[in-house]
Amino acid sequence: MQQPFFDLVDHLTGQLAGQEVLLAYFSGEQSDFVRFNKSLIRQAGSVTQSWLSLDLIDGRRHVAGSCTLTGEPEIDRRRGSDLLADLRSQLPSVPEDPYLLYSTTPQSTEQVRPNQLPDSGEIVDAVLAAGAGLDLVGILAAGGIVAGFANSLGQRNWFSTHSFHFDWSFYHAADKAVKTSHAGFAWDQSAFDRKVADAREQLAILAREPKTIQPGKYRVYLAPAALKEIMSSMCWGGFSLKAHRTKTTCLLKMIEQGRTLAPSVTIRENTAEGLAPNFLSGGFIRPPSVTMIQAGRLKEALASPRSAKEFDVQPNSNEYPESLDMSAGQIAPEAVLKELGTGVYVNRLWYLNFSDLPASRLTGMTRFATFWVEGGHVVAPLNVMRFDETIYNMLGENLLGLTSQRDLMPSSETYRCRSTRSARLPGALIGDFAFTL
Repeated sequence: MQQPFFDLVDHLTGQLAGQEVLLAYFSGEQSDFVRFNKSLIRQAGSVTQSWLSLDLIDGRRHVAGSCTLTGEPEIDRRRGSDLLADLRSQLPSVPEDPYLLYSTTPQSTEQVRPNQLPDSGEIVDAVLAAGAGLDLVGILAAGGIVAGFANSLGQRNWFSTHSFHFDWSFYHAADKAVKTSHAGFAWDQSAFDRKVADAREQLAILAREPKTIQPGKYRVYLAPAALKEIMSSMCWGGFSLKAHRTKTTCLLKMIEQGRTLAPSVTIRENTAEGLAPNFLSGGFIRPPSVTMIQAGRLKEALASPRSAKEFDVQPNSNEYPESLDMSAGQIAPEAVLKELGTGVYVNRLWYLNFSDLPASRLTGMTRFATFWVEGGHVVAPLNVMRFDETIYNMLGENLLGLTSQRDLMPSSETYRCRSTRSARLPGALIGDFAFTL
């Protein structure tokens, strides 16, 4: 895919006229997908696809468009040429863009990660064995993802990685299920076996009579997947330079009032260890890491090329983190229940939204396996509850600790193609967590 893409861009560059500049972006995948229900394979298939996106620039005017590619050089050259001609016909009709910014200094890179995945059939066999005798429901996605950038100025960038994501549940009855996931760059059977054993143990607890607790404040443990929902909401404008400058960020009090989070909270955009490419669509190279919050204090914002142009800074990412990374803490995974003592163990959250954006207040629901814990022992499953809390409480004054082990959680989104977003997060022990219903 790499050389054919670069050859195609060379072909299109030869068709440019006058002062035209061409930016080209390539995305592709070779993925296997398997859907499971009642511990049986219900649907299996493979997807091979690739896309070409072009941005034709003339002065301050530019027009962008995309098309699918076939892998056949003659057909792809014709498709690319047709797209280029269509964009050129539109250029005179569009206004100048005051925030257009692209790299004019060629910085070519190549990042090709080795394929450490087994054949998908081996993963399927492990999944079927794990679900024996239970109602396992889930989706497996595995394979290679590639991305490329090239422009008429001579820059060439290429990125290739292989990963898998298995998102599954052990279903009990009604709204009771244990949901978990296993993901990474290489299949770790022992790690998968541990997650299956934990999920089976939690499934047995779900069979007990559920408990309902009264609204109030409780000591709570948020598993990494639950914390991911908190962080995902926080990322919508939380670290964006545009949101900071227009005061539409949920972290407004950190900017204007000097509010801080707990000293143990350090959050980065860790491109070097994530799944996302190390270059942007405008040709800018992402730094290996951008620290947004360091030891609880706001540090650096994420600036896309458009925001960088508007506010006269250097671009360093897109406005939303794509390789989110939160530093680990000191709580050993096996000590979580003991440290929790008496309180609520939350595996998952859902339906999150800001109830008060400037105050950074979030509301949402517990989901799937949430448990009542007494004296460091799981006693009963809990019925669904609603919480209402601020980020400053959860990750600030009420944060009691973070786990020493973190989970890598790639996005399971497959809209148009498999997502390259990911989050590496610990679990969080929180005091005085407010449940309202």
